[in-house]
Amino acid sequence: MDTVLLIKAAVMGIVEGLTEFLPISSTGHLILAGSLLGFGGEKAKVFDIAIQTGAIFAVIIVYWQKIRSTLVALPTEEKAQRFSLNVLVAFFPAVILGLLFGKAIQAHLFTPVVVASTFIIGGFIILWAEKRQQANPAAARIHDVDDMRVWDALKVGLVQCVAMIPGTSRSGATIIGGMLLGLSRKAATDFSFFLAMPTLIGAGAYSLYKERALLSMADLPFFTVGLVFSFLSAWVCVRWLLRYISSNSFVPFAWYRIVFGLVVLGTWWSGLVDWAA
Repeated sequence: MDTVLLIKAAVMGIVEGLTEFLPISSTGHLILAGSLLGFGGEKAKVFDIAIQTGAIFAVIIVYWQKIRSTLVALPTEEKAQRFSLNVLVAFFPAVILGLLFGKAIQAHLFTPVVVASTFIIGGFIILWAEKRQQANPAAARIHDVDDMRVWDALKVGLVQCVAMIPGTSRSGATIIGGMLLGLSRKAATDFSFFLAMPTLIGAGAYSLYKERALLSMADLPFFTVGLVFSFLSAWVCVRWLLRYISSNSFVPFAWYRIVFGLVVLGTWWSGLVDWAA
């Protein structure tokens, strides 16, 4: 196996793990990182989706106590049953729209310029959402994921579909969308993580199955490297983020999105970086 390819897989895994659960778009960063590294093609697209599974394993470990208690109580306790139903209800819209429009989105929207534009737009939406919450901190009516109802979960699931546009950020859409829909910052973040589990595992499994003809046993080492580095970096990132949101807002991420998007657009227009390649 090519050593350079393994290094690229490790870098892409780190990018995935560090960005998947922050409101800054992992897909957007993977597209841009892939452009700079010359890591492209159909197999690279499968790789980008597959390594999300490594990041999800990190979330499962961090939230294992909640997951375990829910599974144990599922046959008998209404709270566990309602929580599980909420995750499934929120997951369902992305499945339908992904199957209907996923191929068209990958064909037409997975470009650095689209990513940069949605970075900037998403940044301004985060600033607006945070300003709105600061002006009315009592607006949050749900402070724990166990207090959510099916209708709340469905609305968050519909908001998640916006993240099908690359650069939007699945985490950003569900967390900020959840806050706008009445969830506290903590509840929105927690539910975003739980919703990521079926969403990203399902996307990874479906992508591997659909594109299985492209893959061979020779690809196993670089997929494994990507998964391992994705897991390790995501584990660090998730633990940090849960501490961060206890006393901080998402405003720094908004400005990061705006500045980064402008840098990409500026270097593309000037010809300094051939992002489209």
